[in-house]
Amino acid sequence: MPFSDIEIQPGGLLGADANADEFYQAGLACAAGLESEMDLISAHKWFNLAVSKGHEEARIQRQEMADMLSTDEVKVALSAARDWLSLAN
Repeated sequence: MPFSDIEIQPGGLLGADANADEFYQAGLACAAGLESEMDLISAHKWFNLAVSKGHEEARIQRQEMADMLSTDEVKVALSAARDWLSLAN
């Protein structure tokens, strides 16, 4: 299911205690441009974090984002996810 067909519930800032669904919702919000401009790199980052917490649908969405990004943009997204994890812990 493409991200554009999914109901999005925007949230606030996410901390280290955020669950997989909160990361997933943040990815959807970034992908759809909700509350800010569309940001596929950030969407990939949030979907990646959701996947790391076991969210299976996020795995599909992360791949959709990767298909729309260049290799360098995916590297930026992966680095941003690692940075977020190191700052959150």
